Amino acid sequence: MELTRLIVKGGVISPGELRNIVNLSLEQGLKNISFGSRQDIIFPNGFEYSETENNGKLHIVYPNEQSGNNIVSSYVSTDIFRNTPWLTGNKFLYVLEQFKEQPVLKVNITDPKQQLVPLFTGHINFIASEHEDYWYLYIRLPNWQRMEVYPVLIYSWDIAEIYYEIERLVSEESMGIDMIFNLVSENIDSNNRTIDKPLNVPFYPFPYYEGMNRLGIDQYWLGLYWRNNLYDLEFLKEMCDLCFDCKIGKICITSWKSFIIKGIPKDRKLDWEKFLGKKGINVRHSLLELNWHLPVATDWSLNLKTFLVRTLDQFDISTYGLTFGISAYNREGHYFTSIVIEKNKLPKDLESIKIRDTYNVLYAKHFDPNTREYIVHTQDIDKLELPSILIELSKKYFNELGSNTTTDNNTAATVKKENPEYDVYQCSECLTVYNPEFGDAVQNIAKGVLFEDLPDDYCCSLCEAPKSNFVLLTTEKQDI
Repeated sequence: MELTRLIVKGGVISPGELRNIVNLSLEQGLKNISFGSRQDIIFPNGFEYSETENNGKLHIVYPNEQSGNNIVSSYVSTDIFRNTPWLTGNKFLYVLEQFKEQPVLKVNITDPKQQLVPLFTGHINFIASEHEDYWYLYIRLPNWQRMEVYPVLIYSWDIAEIYYEIERLVSEESMGIDMIFNLVSENIDSNNRTIDKPLNVPFYPFPYYEGMNRLGIDQYWLGLYWRNNLYDLEFLKEMCDLCFDCKIGKICITSWKSFIIKGIPKDRKLDWEKFLGKKGINVRHSLLELNWHLPVATDWSLNLKTFLVRTLDQFDISTYGLTFGISAYNREGHYFTSIVIEKNKLPKDLESIKIRDTYNVLYAKHFDPNTREYIVHTQDIDKLELPSILIELSKKYFNELGSNTTTDNNTAATVKKENPEYDVYQCSECLTVYNPEFGDAVQNIAKGVLFEDLPDDYCCSLCEAPKSNFVLLTTEKQDI
């Protein structure tokens, strides 16, 4: 299904820009908008936009248009999830600002230490290295069979220039990674750096990204997710006004059909909670709801997800850390979830006959989507068989968890977890972990403080659940 898309560079939009979009949509009789997997805004019922409005600031891609891809970035996870120390929110904004012209190719600009935004779903993927202001570049052009790594690290302020040069080169003729590197090096005076070690992508479980959560000492961030991905325009309009009132400058769209607002002042937290309450907004979905990626505006995928979530919930199955995707069969696609459910396409000679759909189930190697290697688990199965398959795979995931924790330059490497020193506790509300090895910097808890030695009024740094809501996660002790 072809839909009208609004490009939102890096998934970052100001409340003023969003309110303008909302007002234009309301004027055209729309009631809601959706979010796409590339952090763009989708108009399910169509949208007309004149370039003369708003001085042409909005970039709209209409159905059947080939030009225009959104830049994906992990700006959204900066400051709220683990991140590369040098890669600040402002650094992301400066890099995004370099892109003056709309890219033709899909571009990803990401931090490898976060798990919320996929690293390798672009044609051109810039991934932060440990060296300040230097990035790995992974390329997989539309006609390539595999992903290739660029031979040098790219300097932050050369990213856009190098991208546009690659775009220009590959639009003229087909070429491989070596030719691209040689021609770019000849044509651009860039500040490259030698790759001294391969990209290391740690494996972390998928994070909980919904609800009101603490950000530093005096701020909060809010994650909002709606099951049907149809966000009410009147709600969004009032929300933008509240952002203005709280001097919040950015709204961040995720790759999971949701959005995050950072920088809510501590003294305005109650205002936001009252606003959400009056609107009847649910901000307590289970992780089992939040970890699915579905194609936009397809009823069959939402119905299938609803069936599977309900069934897994009835069996009380844990999927903590896993992600699931539903897709129509497409071997050319770039998946970014741990487990993928593909709906098979009916042969043309059977399309007129009403027969039940069948599905394939694939899972990423080590259940880590960043390996970009998928294993076919089962093929041509009925919808009713899917829950038992997913339960089987979730058990396999937990059996293997801890024995494969890093992805190293295209190959999943095995790293055993040895000699944990402390008991680790986990919040049963949002799954935040308290590990004495690290303490809790947000609440000034020093490293080495055992959970049982925390004060009775200690609460979760993320969702503020009381200490009593934490459960023991491991009991392994260091050998002495």
